[in-house]
Amino acid sequence: MIEIKPCTLEDIPTLVDVSCRTFAETFDNDNTPEDMELYLEKNFSATQLTKEFENKESQFVLAFIDGKCAAYMKINVGEAQTEKDYPNSLEIQRIYVLKEFKGKHVGTELIKYALDYGKKQNNLEYAWLGVWEHNHPAIGFYKKFGFTQFGSHVFVLGTDRQTDILMKRSF
Repeated sequence: MIEIKPCTLEDIPTLVDVSCRTFAETFDNDNTPEDMELYLEKNFSATQLTKEFENKESQFVLAFIDGKCAAYMKINVGEAQTEKDYPNSLEIQRIYVLKEFKGKHVGTELIKYALDYGKKQNNLEYAWLGVWEHNHPAIGFYKKFGFTQFGSHVFVLGTDRQTDILMKRSF
């Protein structure tokens, strides 16, 4: 059984751990150790994640299987979104599943949570996200939920400028 719960301040150490582990599992093989270290230190420290957690327009969600943290997600609305050109939308900024839990439908439950959250907001028209252009499994996953490409933007990992495909779907 998958348990999904909003992150609390007491969950920050768990959030730091799952953020670093999932990002490294996903992107270590495609990036230099130096760029990975820079990115992880800047984006997934307890200080940085606490600052993001305290933003009232963001929400972190943790997913558990048999009491073990299996995945997490960050969603943003309003000014918390990483791109300012998409009013009336929900951004799924991060959704990552630990390798040992892939194939157990954790990502599906997190996407459903985000879409349900967005539908409950009166003023939101669609959900959007950015996904690395070379992450074909993730792109295929999002397509299964009706997300389609509508643009791209630059994502800087350490010192490496990469391209993210922007995808969206209506509520």
